[in-house]
Amino acid sequence: MSVLVSEERHPGTLPVQHMALGHHAFLCYDGDSPGWDVLAAFVWTGLARGEKVIVLGPPELTEAQVAARLQQAPGLLVASGYERAQLELSSMRELIMPTRTFTADRQWQRIVEETEAARAEGYAGLRTYIDMGWVAALGADFDTMMDRERRAGHLFDSGFYSEICAYDRRRFPEPVLDAMCRAHPQNLLPALGALRCRRDGATLAVIGEAGAATYERFAEALDGLLRAPLPDGTATVDLLRAGFLGAECASALVRALDGAGARRPLRIRCSAGHALLLRRLGADPSVLDVAR
Repeated sequence: MSVLVSEERHPGTLPVQHMALGHHAFLCYDGDSPGWDVLAAFVWTGLARGEKVIVLGPPELTEAQVAARLQQAPGLLVASGYERAQLELSSMRELIMPTRTFTADRQWQRIVEETEAARAEGYAGLRTYIDMGWVAALGADFDTMMDRERRAGHLFDSGFYSEICAYDRRRFPEPVLDAMCRAHPQNLLPALGALRCRRDGATLAVIGEAGAATYERFAEALDGLLRAPLPDGTATVDLLRAGFLGAECASALVRALDGAGARRPLRIRCSAGHALLLRRLGADPSVLDVAR
């Protein structure tokens, strides 16, 4: 899968498992598989957290087809959420009814109404997945859609609502995708199991899943950090957006900690769970900066 320049550089890149209330996230997908694994994880997490979940799927698929795809996700939570109306499958056309023509104001009005209803029903939040194929399906233009995306920040101010805007690369020119990626505060990795390592000065951010399948990419990024000429001689590996840390990559970090002294001091910024794994593999607790 190709990656947009803006995706590589986006400061808010994160795996879908780290989506939180108040997030407005961009997701770009390829071909005939509209990020089903990402969508299933988004739905599953919302149901598990007691949030209302609304899915506006690809317009070419029926509600039954979307439901069938989601039922393929492991576990029974998705099915039970659908049955008890915690999970709602819809479309942009249905959302804005009886209005036939899309306007940002009408969509915002309906999202606010859905947010208020979810709050009144006692849900912990409302999360929505919107496949942006609605733009062509409703005969809207790119300018209208882009204006909506750029001015939607007020929907998220309360910290009760979150949203994924999913873009099929086949439907949108690359300049539009780049602009929309930049317009969203968060940018999702395109698949479960993906890993992106980005170095900003003396800090290497590890985003996604650092496991056996992504070990070579992780090891190469770590080696690049340790060999890079840095002004103060120190380096940090930031694991706060790493959903999974496997034994292979964790062991590589511990080996780097043991051997980094000859090159530069190295610190690890991580969660309590990752810190526990690193300590069990022999990491010195004094070099672990654990998020509280």
